[in-house]
Amino acid sequence: IKYIAFWFSLIVFFLCLYIWFCFDPQEIGYQFVYKKTWISFLNINFYVGVDGISLFLIVLTSFLIPICILASWTTIKTRLKEYYIAFLLLDVTIIGMFTALDLFVFYLFFEAVLIPMFLIIGIWGGKKKIYAAFKFFLYTFFGSVFMLLSIICLYIWGESSAIPELMHKSFGLDLQIYLWIGFFLSFAIKIPMWPFHTWLPDAHVQAPTAGSVILAGIMLKMGGYGFLRFLLPLFPLASQYFMPFVFTLSVIAIIYASIIAFVQKDIKKLIAYSSIAHMGMVTFGLFTMTFYGLTGAIITMISHGLTSAGLFLAVGVLYERHHTRDINAYGGVAGFMPRFAIIFMILILTSIGLPGLSGFIGELLIIIGGFEVDNFYTSLAALGIILSAIYGLWFYRKVMLGEVKQTNIKSFKDLSLRETIIFSCILPIIFWIGLYPQSFSHIIEPSVQNLLEHFNSKIDLEIKNTYE
Repeated sequence: IKYIAFWFSLIVFFLCLYIWFCFDPQEIGYQFVYKKTWISFLNINFYVGVDGISLFLIVLTSFLIPICILASWTTIKTRLKEYYIAFLLLDVTIIGMFTALDLFVFYLFFEAVLIPMFLIIGIWGGKKKIYAAFKFFLYTFFGSVFMLLSIICLYIWGESSAIPELMHKSFGLDLQIYLWIGFFLSFAIKIPMWPFHTWLPDAHVQAPTAGSVILAGIMLKMGGYGFLRFLLPLFPLASQYFMPFVFTLSVIAIIYASIIAFVQKDIKKLIAYSSIAHMGMVTFGLFTMTFYGLTGAIITMISHGLTSAGLFLAVGVLYERHHTRDINAYGGVAGFMPRFAIIFMILILTSIGLPGLSGFIGELLIIIGGFEVDNFYTSLAALGIILSAIYGLWFYRKVMLGEVKQTNIKSFKDLSLRETIIFSCILPIIFWIGLYPQSFSHIIEPSVQNLLEHFNSKIDLEIKNTYE
């Protein structure tokens, strides 16, 4: 069962790499488009495609699923078949969501993702797994109800469910505001933005290590992707109208989550709040509506997917040896696990945005884009970088350095071959993005430029229609 799941997930990854290899960065529109009638009497089609915005999120998804299967190799001992089926279903539904070009196809996959993740947390989670699973499901499903209402209204008013066609439709400001709010609630909960974030720490603490990897590495990006695919291109006037509101929530999330992370005793909760702060930076970058801000937000999503996955995998390594996530129960681990200490330090430095690593370039572009729009909010958002360095280095010192607090730490063995392979897959990509970001940005930039041109032209058209 393990080998079948691993090899099939690896096949999906190589197919996604093939899409990346064949992708033409000069082509502005969607590529690898497939369209087939699904519900004929409603004119709803199974319509999928890939552009520069979704490409790397698809590759990231297909990359992390086999990593999760390897990470679960020795830790999951019950219901193996159902466990690995759940992860293969996640592979299908998340990639389906990132490629969907029809409103109803998008909603189908967006909701279908909840089912395998609900089972992963509820069956293979910790002591409070049922509570965390239902909280996760109810929060995210609640927001999706409003998105469904907005989708139905958009379908009726736009007379189409195809996203590329709807992008050329014009909606008045009042209608845009109502539809924007419906979509925003769903995506804001999924990211999650403050104050919709309370489900995430519980879900992370109770989920198995691989579940946390998917939650932080991929599922949080679904909200950011939704902002890019729906709110900005379909509702530009409403997005501009709500810009200060989103900036305020993003800055609160960055500062609040960073402070809360600093006082956490549970390692997983600390990383969960760190994720909320980093995704606050992403939403801030998206709503600068500038070239640098959008490009930086997409690169930050990719970087955070890798970094958060690596950090949760590192927590899994520690938990397998010590069976506790209490930060105060550790200390002096670096003396007995030197290879792990180096890898852990690289992941922490990536998280705090050290130049030369993937976390730096995205946040730098977001800050540059932010200063083009609002100096005050951008200065506050930039505090998050300083705060992340404070709690990140404090966290590393408490766990890896200092005195050995419990004698069984002296019996810790360094990384096994399987664990070394897992981290050896993640770290080179972190350095690759940090040292040569152009190899990623040159694919992202044409789609971002096209989105901004469309965004600005629709605003000019709406203003012109208003005055006429």
